[in-house]
Amino acid sequence: MRRITGSLFQSLDGVIQAPGGPEEDQTGFTHGGWTFPYFDTALGGAMGRLFEAEYELLLGRRTYEIFAAYWPHNGDQPIGAAFNAVRKHVVTSSDRALGWTNSQRLVGDPVAAVTGLKESDGPDLLIQGSSMLYPALLAAGLIDRIVLITFPVMLGRGKRWHADDPSAARAWRLVEQAHSPKGVHFAALERDGAIETGSFATRPPSEDERSLRTRQAAGRW
Repeated sequence: MRRITGSLFQSLDGVIQAPGGPEEDQTGFTHGGWTFPYFDTALGGAMGRLFEAEYELLLGRRTYEIFAAYWPHNGDQPIGAAFNAVRKHVVTSSDRALGWTNSQRLVGDPVAAVTGLKESDGPDLLIQGSSMLYPALLAAGLIDRIVLITFPVMLGRGKRWHADDPSAARAWRLVEQAHSPKGVHFAALERDGAIETGSFATRPPSEDERSLRTRQAAGRW
């Protein structure tokens, strides 16, 4: 079975929209290119390790269209050469032609389609961007590894990669981390089962605590 890795450039407040440049997203987002000031050789090395393994891309339609408009014309860059060569699996309900080399459409229900792809033979799958894919795939437990590249900036608004969905609740285990001199944090995490909970309480709750809990449960606080 293939493993699915989600790779994300995110701000401190979880925004992943238009990290690459001001012209990347023309829908009114005003901070396009917010990652650019923080790129250096340390971050480049971490990114290189991510892309050195064999993989195929798993993309949402919008990220696919952004990539398809850019990377075929920038194949002289290492990432461009890699993305142009690998197979691209696109989750989309649109019938618009997929003109980028080695691209194929995943049809039907997205979770069922990705489940079938995951269970097929082939290299592991790498999600880049594609914020719309994450809520459903996380809820279905289909993502095995998340690579979070967090930049020291708060954007205030924009597309985020997670949703308020109890079915996505699970623990993750840190397996690799690094940071750059400019404050970018690189963390790779893998699924680690159900969330475990506990209590720091060392004595029974006070009368004030019991009263507070009663009001909380009744929605009166």
